[in-house]
Amino acid sequence: MNVSFKLGPLPLFGGNMAKKCTAGKLKVFDDGGGGGDAQFPSFLPKEVEKIKDPFARSLAKRIERLPVQIGYSESCIMSSCVKPPIKQSNKTTPVVLLHCFDSSCLEWRCTLPLLEEAGLEAWAIDVLGWGFSDLESRPPCDVASKRRHLYQLWKSYIRRPMILVGPSLGASVAIDFTVHYPEAVEKLVLINPSVYAEGTGHLAKLPELVAYAGVSFLKSLPLRLYANMLAFNSIPFLTILDWTNVGRLHCFLPWWKDSTVSFMFSGGYNVISQIKQVKHKTLIICGEKDQIVSYKLVVKLHSELSNAIIREVSDSGHLPHVDNPKCVAKLIANFAEDDADAKRSFCLALAQEPALRR
Repeated sequence: MNVSFKLGPLPLFGGNMAKKCTAGKLKVFDDGGGGGDAQFPSFLPKEVEKIKDPFARSLAKRIERLPVQIGYSESCIMSSCVKPPIKQSNKTTPVVLLHCFDSSCLEWRCTLPLLEEAGLEAWAIDVLGWGFSDLESRPPCDVASKRRHLYQLWKSYIRRPMILVGPSLGASVAIDFTVHYPEAVEKLVLINPSVYAEGTGHLAKLPELVAYAGVSFLKSLPLRLYANMLAFNSIPFLTILDWTNVGRLHCFLPWWKDSTVSFMFSGGYNVISQIKQVKHKTLIICGEKDQIVSYKLVVKLHSELSNAIIREVSDSGHLPHVDNPKCVAKLIANFAEDDADAKRSFCLALAQEPALRR
C-alpha cells in the first residue's frame, strides 16, 4: 500500500539542515515563549524531551493552543500554533505557514525564526487533524472541516488578508482555502506543491480494520526513518533518527489515528478543478532535487495559475524550508515586500508631484 503517493509525502526532515540553520544565524528565543530554560507545553507528548535538535526544541516551547469555535455550536477546539511575538504583530502582512501531510508546525523550526528576524509577522498553524491540537472530541477531519477550522482561526486571531504558505500537500490546503475564502488571502506561496493527486483514491474504501492497520504503519519509526534515509544522503544516522522523531512527534497524541483515518475515508484533497480559479499573486518555490513532485507538474501549475512566478532553490529536495531555510525565508520575505515597495513608491510619487493630488 503506497500511502505516501495517495496521501502526500511523509514529513521528512533532514538534508544539510544543521549546517544551513547555523549559516542562517537563527535566534533561539528566550523571551518567555521560546527556548532557553522555558518549559515544553504540558500538552506535547512526553517524547518531546528526547528531541535533540535545538531549533525544534525552541519552537516546541513556543507552541500554544488557542480556542477556535467550530460549526454553529458553542464548542471549541483548542488549536495548536506558534504565534508571532507581540512586538511583531500587526506591523506587516501576516505570513501563515501551513505544513505537509501528517506533519506539524515544527516543520518550520528553522524558517520561522528567520522570517521573524526579517520583521515579518509569522504564524505556524497546525492543520486540523494533524499537529498538536486537542481533538479529544474526535471532530471530523475531512477537507471541509479543515477549511472551516482554518478560516475560524484566521477570523478570530489574524483578521487581515494573509500570505498563505503551503508546502507539498499543504499547497492543496492553501488552494482549497483560497478558492473558498479569497478575501482572507492576499498572496500565496506554494512550495513543491502536491496539487494534482486525486484525493486518497482506493484508500477511502478500505475496511476500517485495514485502514487503522495502515495508519499504524504510517506512524512506525522504521517507515519514517527509511523515508528520511531515502530522501537525504551522507547524514549521520543519529541525526536522521532525531529528525525522524521530530516528524512523528504528533503521532503520539491519542486521537491521531482516528483523525488520520477520518481524513482518509473522506477522500482527501482533489483541487485540480480549483487551480484556475485562483487569481491571487502566487510564488511557487521548488527544490532543485525534489524527487517527489516532478518539475513538469510545477511548470504545469505555473501555466494554470494566472498570476504566478517560479523560483528554484538549489541543492534542495522536497522540503526546501527544511533543507535551505535561509533561501526560502529570503524568497518569502522578498515576495511579501513587493507590494509594500510598490505602495511606498506610489506615495513618494504623490509627494513629489503636487499635480497628481488635484
